[in-house]
This record gives sequence, C-alpha cells and structure tokens, in this order.
Amino acid sequence: MYNAVLIGYGYWGPNIAKNLDLSGDFTLRGVCDVDEAKLAKARELYGDRIRYYRDYREVLKDDAVDVCAVALRNDIGQTVARAALDSGRHLFMEKPMAVRMDDATTLKRMADDKRLIVHVDHILVYNSFIRYIKGMIDRGELGDVISFESNRANLGPHIKQDMNAMWDLAVHDLAIIDYLYDGREALMVGCVGERRFGKQEILTYLSVKYDGFVAMVKSSWFSPMKERSIVISGTKKMIVFDDLKETEKLVIYDKGLDFDGEVFNEYGVYEARVRTGDIYIPYIERQDALLAGLTEFAKCIREGRPSPTGPDQAMRVLSILNRADDRLAEMRRGEPV
Repeated sequence: MYNAVLIGYGYWGPNIAKNLDLSGDFTLRGVCDVDEAKLAKARELYGDRIRYYRDYREVLKDDAVDVCAVALRNDIGQTVARAALDSGRHLFMEKPMAVRMDDATTLKRMADDKRLIVHVDHILVYNSFIRYIKGMIDRGELGDVISFESNRANLGPHIKQDMNAMWDLAVHDLAIIDYLYDGREALMVGCVGERRFGKQEILTYLSVKYDGFVAMVKSSWFSPMKERSIVISGTKKMIVFDDLKETEKLVIYDKGLDFDGEVFNEYGVYEARVRTGDIYIPYIERQDALLAGLTEFAKCIREGRPSPTGPDQAMRVLSILNRADDRLAEMRRGEPV
C-alpha cells in the first residue's frame, strides 16, 4: 500500500480522493487545499482518519507520503509537481500534464533522474469500452481505419479562463487515439474555434491527419446537449461509442463499401456497392476508469516501469495541442489556416 495525499480538492479532486480511498493499492493519507471551505467538505466524508493540510509544503515534510496526486490549475500545478518530484514522491497528475512543452520535459527529466513514476490522468485510456475497441483494432477486425470522429459537448458548466474547450475536452480524444494506435505520429494539425464570454475559445474543431486516417475532434462548452461520442470507420467494420448511454454504449456495424470494377463501371468510373451486415452490441463489463488507472499506476510503481499514460504519451498529446494552438493564433490574426 502506498500512502497518497491529494493536493487540490476542487472540481475533480473529490473523485480522485474517493478512488484513492477505495483503492486496494493506496491509502488516502490526507487532502491539501488552501481553501478551508473545501477542506471542510473533505472532513465531512473522511473525518479524523486522514490529515488535512493548507500548504503543500507541509505535505512534503511528511516522510510517510509516497505519492502526491496533483489536481490544480496548471500554472500552480507545475510548481507543486516539481516540488513533489524533487522530494522523491511519485506523481499522479491531473490532465493536462503541462501546457508548455518545456514544463513537460522538466517533469519527465526530474522523474527519470530520481526513478519516479509519473502517471497522467488520461482517464479514458482505462475505460473498458475503449480497451475493447483497442483489441478489435489490434486484431484487424475494423480493417483499415479511415476516420475517427469525436464529439464532446455540453453547456458550461464552467467557462474556464486558463484554458479553452479544446484543452479541456479534446485532450481525452487525443489520448484515446494515441493509445489505440500505439503513439502514431500526427502528420498535420488544423484547428478553428470561436471565442465568446472571455478570451478562450468555447468551441473548437480540431483536425489531425495521421498516416492512414484522419481524426476530427469537436469540443464545445456551448451546446444544448451533453454529448460524449466517438465514431470509428474502417474498411471492414464501423463502431459507435456513446459514453452517455446506459445501455448499448458500444455498437459495431458490419458495414462498408465493396468495389467491383466489372459490374459497377456504368459511368466509366469506379463505383461501390454499399455492404450492410449485422449490427452487434457486445457485453462489456463496466469498471471505474479512474480506479482502473490508479491500479495501473500502482503496478508501475511496484514494477518500476513507465505508466502507459506517463510523460511520453502526455508529451505526444501536448505536441498536437500546441500545434493546434498555433492554428488558432493564426486564425485570430486573420491569417489563412
């Protein structure tokens, strides 16, 4: 069991604390936050069986702490994350690991130098349905994948000032693509967006060209409906994953195009016959993705191996987001995108 302290009990922090407490691999030793009201909420749940800190430096003075889980605004989180690694603690980092590549490089270098594990909370990589899709792709069941389309949209509830909708939402889909295709390099990146109610884009459309397929990723804080869907189209089969559905979350379509140059050549061009086969809804046992990620994090610590969602993956995702930010900056200046 590893003693863990959560630093940052804000929007996502309570979920991290809950799963650390439920985990069979970690002991929730304490919660740290500068806001006494937030600590009061934690006390209502955990009482006197854990410790409470107002200053993260007090956490680092506790020799019993093995792991720091950082869930803070990124500019503050970088300072805390570096201090945690410098003190010899393993690091669980809320996404994104960093917004600047030099910050991410620093965290990776510090962890490597001290042989510490950094685990970034790319939570959907540990989703059981995404893992099922990974198996299908690896077995070649989809054929050659041509497109990946995702839609993450909702109305608020927070219009953030330190990041835009893309950094908040698209990071999930980029991590999924990176996992599904074993870190495949992004060849081209394009992005357009719209800013209202502040300086950050509340709506973005991100396009990424990979070798063999294209990804289209919509991220929106300004939609009447909450959506969390992915469509992957291959030459053999196509799949739809809707994370908001209680049933039929993953639907597999045996659909595609069949080409026959002899039969379908009426107009002097290649034509295709639409192939429609069975629709299949597999049974997939559900599990808490955050808890599954923590289990993997603990295994990595025990075995001394990098996390699948560690700095290397986080830096590949960050590279795409940085390139997309460049496209958004060009758009704001009125330059051709």
